[in-house]
Amino acid sequence: QVQLVESGGGLVQPGGSLRLSCAASGIIFRLATMGWYRQAPGKQRELVATISSSGSANYADSVKGRFTISRDNAENTVYLQMNSLKPEDTAVYYCNGRWVYSYWGQGTQVTVSS
Repeated sequence: QVQLVESGGGLVQPGGSLRLSCAASGIIFRLATMGWYRQAPGKQRELVATISSSGSANYADSVKGRFTISRDNAENTVYLQMNSLKPEDTAVYYCNGRWVYSYWGQGTQVTVSS
């Protein structure tokens, strides 16, 4: 069974930082494209960032310059460093892994509020 387990969410003030982690198991992690998506209440899921097996990253315009995605293949973990957080970043953040199939984690809540 493939499992993606997110952690690191929580409450943070505007302008603050948070780092999300996603630990993968049951997948050939080094060959997978990994990504972070988010869904706010009443809105559709949207792409935040992806990172290929070679380390090439792509970001949504809304987070470009503020968020950084990275991966540690030795630890089967993908990260999302979030800086300069805004209230509009509030959402459930989901980890995604894609190789032969696409897999999703259960999500971790990020709330940005003063």
